[in-house]
Amino acid sequence: MTLLKPAVKAKSYKWEVLALLWMAYLLNQADRQVFNTVLPQIRESLELSDVAVGWIATIFNLFYAVMVPIGGWVGDRFSKKWVTTLSILFWSIATMFTGFAGGFLALVLFRSVATGGGEAFFGPANYSLVAKFHTGTRATAMSIHQTAYYIGIIASGWVAGHIADTLGWEWAFTIFGAAGVIWAIVMMIRLRDGDDEKPEEKAVQENKPGFFEGFKAVFTTPTALMLTIGFSGLIFVITGYLTWMPTYLHENFNMNLAGAGFHSMFYTHLFAFFGVLIAGGLSDRIGVKNPARRMMLQAAGLLVSVPFIYMMGNSSALWVIYIGCAGFGFGRAFFDANTYTVLYDVTPERLHSSCSSVMIMTGFGVGALAPVVLGAIKGSLGLSFGFTCLAGIWVVCGILMLIVSHTHYRKDYNKINGQRQGAA
Repeated sequence: MTLLKPAVKAKSYKWEVLALLWMAYLLNQADRQVFNTVLPQIRESLELSDVAVGWIATIFNLFYAVMVPIGGWVGDRFSKKWVTTLSILFWSIATMFTGFAGGFLALVLFRSVATGGGEAFFGPANYSLVAKFHTGTRATAMSIHQTAYYIGIIASGWVAGHIADTLGWEWAFTIFGAAGVIWAIVMMIRLRDGDDEKPEEKAVQENKPGFFEGFKAVFTTPTALMLTIGFSGLIFVITGYLTWMPTYLHENFNMNLAGAGFHSMFYTHLFAFFGVLIAGGLSDRIGVKNPARRMMLQAAGLLVSVPFIYMMGNSSALWVIYIGCAGFGFGRAFFDANTYTVLYDVTPERLHSSCSSVMIMTGFGVGALAPVVLGAIKGSLGLSFGFTCLAGIWVVCGILMLIVSHTHYRKDYNKINGQRQGAA
């Protein structure tokens, strides 16, 4: 009986790890959405143009993209627990200081540079910890983890809007930043790296990866490269949507900030919540016999979402826009549920944080252009045309991912699986 206790404890703790990282990821995404929700009030309060506020979001994503490879490299070389928790603490303090910004340059410093730089160290180590504690339940765990994104977006959209309407946009940053500081302290106490439960991994950890090994693994593996291209298209569309959809409803339908923040996010992320749970369980079932089906699910999610993206930006009826948001959210969830499972299927385990960071860097580097591009389109052709362009991007990415899932996935998967068996 006593011999089983450590194993039982390990099995239960992996779900505690998921819960700890779930809340951290919720705060991470909520923190990002605060800016998008209160953007109209910031613009009016500080007398900024649409292009100027677009640049604030763009610089945030660019700086994040530049810093995230360093975050991935650090995550593979040092304690993932401390990389994750210190990242949360840093970006949360930066978020609190954003509430004191008095102009464009201060917003760039506190929001784009400090907050973006702090968050860059969170993602790679965060996903690697989930994968480390969950092997046979990896896609399911990743899907549950992804629900934090959807709930964080919905909650912050409404809460930040309500705070801004009643207390001002400055208080929205202060309150959300303080919540992050508190959770960072909780994680410092409860989170573990897990090396004590998996001593066989210590030999792997002693072989510290070089800075460019993750780049080589991603860009020389066709499946990982195609995933990165698809991820870049995903982030471009999502970033453009998250930045400008609240403003679109605020300006076109005369909603207050709380209403625009809630309705622009609720339907998309509610249906994404259910979609990602369905997709995660489905992926763990159908991916056992044919792992390439994971990428097929991603491609199908992008292509199914295309008409719904068009509906979001090209209707004068709110109920049609809300249907578009719901379909968009449900479809994109099939991509979200499989992103890191696909990446870890075809890349070496010792490089998981580094490879994650390369994919994130590329995706957010491309996605960083979306706010300013849509801001420019808004001033000349209107946001409706901008949303039509976003739909076209997912058509291209979906078709390319279907092709690569048929031509390269199995080969890349077998190569990595053979390396793991040889190492064992």
